[in-house]
Amino acid sequence: MQKGQIGVTTENIFPVIKKFLYSDHEIFLRELVSNAIDATQKLKTLSSFGEFKGELGEMNVKVSIDKEKGTLTVSDRGIGMTADDIEKYINQIAFSGAEEFLNKYKDNANAIIGHFGLGFYSAFMVAKKVEIRSLSYKAGSEGVRWECDGSPEYSMETVEKTDRGTDIILYIDEDNKEFLEQPRVDSLLKKYCRFLPVPVISGKIQEWKDGKYVDTEKDKVINDTEPIWTKKPSELSDDDYRKFYRELYPGQEEPLFWIHLNVDYPFTLTGILFFPKIKSNLEIRKDRIQLYCNQVFVTDSVEGVVPEFMMLLQGVIDSPDIPLNVSRSYLQSDTAVKKISGYITKKVASRLDDLFKENRNDFEQKWEDIKIFIEYGMLTDEKFCDAAMKFTLMLDTEKKYFTLEEYKTLVESSQTDKDGNIVYIYATDPIAQFNYIHTANEKGYNVLLMDGQLDGHFISMLESKLEKTRFVRVDSDVAENLIPKEDKKDSGLTQEQISMLTSLFHSQLPKVEKSDFLVSFESLDPTANPILITQNEYMRRMKDMAATQAGMSFYAELPDSYNLIVNTSQPIIVKILEETEKALGEKLAPMTATIDADNARLATLKTEIKDNTPTDEQKAEEKSLMDKVEATRKEKDEVISRYAEEKPVVKQVIDLALLANGLLRGRDLSEFINRSVAML
Repeated sequence: MQKGQIGVTTENIFPVIKKFLYSDHEIFLRELVSNAIDATQKLKTLSSFGEFKGELGEMNVKVSIDKEKGTLTVSDRGIGMTADDIEKYINQIAFSGAEEFLNKYKDNANAIIGHFGLGFYSAFMVAKKVEIRSLSYKAGSEGVRWECDGSPEYSMETVEKTDRGTDIILYIDEDNKEFLEQPRVDSLLKKYCRFLPVPVISGKIQEWKDGKYVDTEKDKVINDTEPIWTKKPSELSDDDYRKFYRELYPGQEEPLFWIHLNVDYPFTLTGILFFPKIKSNLEIRKDRIQLYCNQVFVTDSVEGVVPEFMMLLQGVIDSPDIPLNVSRSYLQSDTAVKKISGYITKKVASRLDDLFKENRNDFEQKWEDIKIFIEYGMLTDEKFCDAAMKFTLMLDTEKKYFTLEEYKTLVESSQTDKDGNIVYIYATDPIAQFNYIHTANEKGYNVLLMDGQLDGHFISMLESKLEKTRFVRVDSDVAENLIPKEDKKDSGLTQEQISMLTSLFHSQLPKVEKSDFLVSFESLDPTANPILITQNEYMRRMKDMAATQAGMSFYAELPDSYNLIVNTSQPIIVKILEETEKALGEKLAPMTATIDADNARLATLKTEIKDNTPTDEQKAEEKSLMDKVEATRKEKDEVISRYAEEKPVVKQVIDLALLANGLLRGRDLSEFINRSVAML
């Protein structure tokens, strides 16, 4: 019997393997099965080259459990090892047999999985002792047995072994008895090995008999050795893709469509990405796409390999060229990863463009389900954004779809303002904003429907991309001002009339929680409503974006800002003004004169003390005048307010405008109904 020490650079290699090299103990099974697959594939390659002339026979990998002995065994009928092979590949850690084999057969051995020569030692994470029993495929070879208890010392001897291949026998330690349970082992094999290219057998197929499940004589094969991503798209039907999707994601709705990735230069990459129905649920999950390396599951955390927006998709990616760390557990940052990510982005954009061109009607029907994916991609990936500008669709309130170029052509002639900007009018709620949409349509304007979760951000992005284009929400101003063709008309009121009516209407505004109202006056179409309520486009957009973007909480906390626009050309408003002036003119005139006189003296006083230090007398006079102006204004407002309370028509026109905007609620709504009945 040969004894010796494993060739390592430090005696503490095993604690390093157990604690740091592998992030999860369960990975040991993936590594051992992967090594067994390697050995099997190597023999197939040698046979194809004529370097192995024997019968291949049944080629599979078996995982077996012996609970009485406390062992888990991984067996293959692959290339096997001689004593020299074990000395070279097992006793010298990190000298990769797969690496050497690849160098020799690099043009025909793409299915070899191993890269680092460390996978075998993951066994010591769960085993107190590991035994190797192996017989090489080479003629005249003797069986060899190797044993190690997790220290650098090992023993190796010649043994009788009749069947070619290798058995790795793990004597499971007390802390890891879970790996002696068949369901646990099967679940791990399903997770990591379900698509390996060689059949993996674990236990027997069971059947229900006498009130319980019992083993049959048939071996239970865990994996599908030819997953559809390894095949050519021309060999597959739509049903093949749907069946595979159901296997990956049982119980989910059918995918909308899919993209089959297949490239062999400048890197090797295969896979299938499915488009699930996303609708408005923007949920970025990192486990939707599974990464494989030569059909071995690596991870479902694929940040970097695919852009963030593609984490809304589902599916698999398989590439031997994605750089992994030595435990094959996670990705390493690499320029190759960026190239692969860029290719996937380009491929997805190209596929979407093809779908649009091949069957536009079908693409339009699926648009609402994929819109959030495309918008998120355009917002976060510049290259995808540039490509998607060709097939991005806009939906108007008449339920018609347009590409960006088509929509520009549609509205350019009628919706260009006096400064040469094309104005895209949009609505976010076609029911609540019905009156605004109707008024805009009557003026010949088209209105887009932008009610998606990301549309606030998307609008801002489009404004930066489309030349001389701006978006305005349909309720952000009166219809005449949405697309200004000329300067605004003067309201036709004197400053005193504006002051009086401002106090009149402001005094009758109800208290709407977290809302501010700014009263303004414009000469609009006489047939339009007496009062219209609009919302400042900039502030409203900032508040909408704050709801989905960190760092904008300042805007979210601000009250909603509304413009209460009084139509000074409307007959009702004209009548209200005339009656107010007639009723209050004599009462208000002395107050107005006093305010004007005091303000004039204040202006003179400020001129006198300009650039000089004011005297105590000047300070006292300035304060006295300011207090007097404030008191007179307050007195004037109280007179107007008392009058307004006696005129239900004032409150009525305000409430009509609030009602049209969904801002009249609770007691105020009840009072409006009662007042309406009384006025009838």
